[in-house]
Amino acid sequence: MSRAKSIMIQGTMSGAGKSLLCAALCRIFSQDGWQTAPFKSQNMALNSFVTLDGLEIGRAQAVQAQAAGMEPDVRMNPVLLKPCSDMGSQVIVLGEVRSQMMAAEYFRYKRQLFPEILAAYDSLAAENDVIVIEGAGSPAEINLRADDIVNMGLAQQIDAPVLLVGDIDRGGVFAQLYGTVALLQPEEQDRIVGLVVNKFRGDLEILRPGLAMLEEKTGKPVLGVVPFLTVDVDDEDSLAPRLERQGIHKPLDAAVVRLPRMSNFTDFAPLESHPQIGVRYVDEARRLGSPDLVILPGTKSTVDDLLWLRQSGLEAAIQKLAGQGTPVLGVCGGYQILGESLHDPDGVECGKPGSVRGMGLLPIETTFIGQKHRRQVKAKVSVDALANAELAGYEIHMGRTEVKGAPFCVLDDGHPDGCAQGNVWGTYLHGLFDSGALTEKLARMLCQRKGLLLELAQPLSHAAYQQQQFDLLAGGVRQALDMEKIYQIMGLT
Repeated sequence: MSRAKSIMIQGTMSGAGKSLLCAALCRIFSQDGWQTAPFKSQNMALNSFVTLDGLEIGRAQAVQAQAAGMEPDVRMNPVLLKPCSDMGSQVIVLGEVRSQMMAAEYFRYKRQLFPEILAAYDSLAAENDVIVIEGAGSPAEINLRADDIVNMGLAQQIDAPVLLVGDIDRGGVFAQLYGTVALLQPEEQDRIVGLVVNKFRGDLEILRPGLAMLEEKTGKPVLGVVPFLTVDVDDEDSLAPRLERQGIHKPLDAAVVRLPRMSNFTDFAPLESHPQIGVRYVDEARRLGSPDLVILPGTKSTVDDLLWLRQSGLEAAIQKLAGQGTPVLGVCGGYQILGESLHDPDGVECGKPGSVRGMGLLPIETTFIGQKHRRQVKAKVSVDALANAELAGYEIHMGRTEVKGAPFCVLDDGHPDGCAQGNVWGTYLHGLFDSGALTEKLARMLCQRKGLLLELAQPLSHAAYQQQQFDLLAGGVRQALDMEKIYQIMGLT
């Protein structure tokens, strides 16, 4: 049985750009004719994706798979941790919820997951030519070296060469890279085959003397300096790139409430790329203003975030806007928050049994249950102003909602989803804007409400837009990295 060649991307810190570099490499290898799959043994993220067979993985690995032209597969991310507090997470193994654990408990438990992680990797490696592996955090977190299952511990088990990436945009990149190498064990240092400087802005000639000194001190070659690329590819779990774009003025103003435990904010990437819609993220009532649309996104802790809305004054501000006719949309947990009440009889969501009053903008009641609902679906919107917009999305939620009003959309199996009452709408569907149809109908409706002219446009699906961005990303990274050397290291030449 043939086994795929591999390359592993580790970073000096979280946010060094590992996820996007992995997506770029997935695209490059795929463009060059190699059947390629991404892999990340353990991912901690609130942005997740549901595979065709109804299993949950990190959004980053789904994006990397799409960059490689592959259908996302649960084996690409066998362990997903979804934080539900500062100290605990929901532990998802091979796409299914296994437990809720505090950090110390998971630290003791995680070594037991290694056989399942290796089995998932071996299965992928038997079916593909190349595996692009993403590490997590930094390999120099020496307090976590024992029982490591995601950085050097995994690299040694599967004999993967490692590229170490540092983020120059944050400053101190030479210290990042040198310090990380210095803190590793000799056998771990030997596994690093090259260094990469990421997110560079400026004159490369001014940087070269530092690169030469870095190579001398670490004994590792610098295999590339990747520029700060202006591409729009979903980042793993950071809102930072979206917040940077908030100053761009567009005719329509969509305010997404930045809940403390917000999840799947990538749902709104298609809105951000629309020429008429400006998307901003708001976490204070005084900054909400008078937007054309208010969106309550998904959340990992619905009740806690509802209480935060109440305490912050945002609940009252949103209720006032809704009363004045401003469209309000809730997605998944945001949809539940818009209802009349939320019940947690078994303490599934809150940790202790109880009920809480919702915002009262939709005639629904939600009861949390232990079983998570996960599936990909297609639907057609039934709200008058947005009627017949075709959606393709996915559900990830633990609540059962009783709806006493009209549905937001109808699924292709004939079942209703969500609720609509006047200008307030809610749905369980993540990815609802990806097809482009709802985005265009929404933009047209908002323009009409505001008395603006909107040029008719053929809806561009988010998938098509994403493919364009993957090509831009791959082109920039291919030009910056010594791909010939990387191919040699991997044994592909």
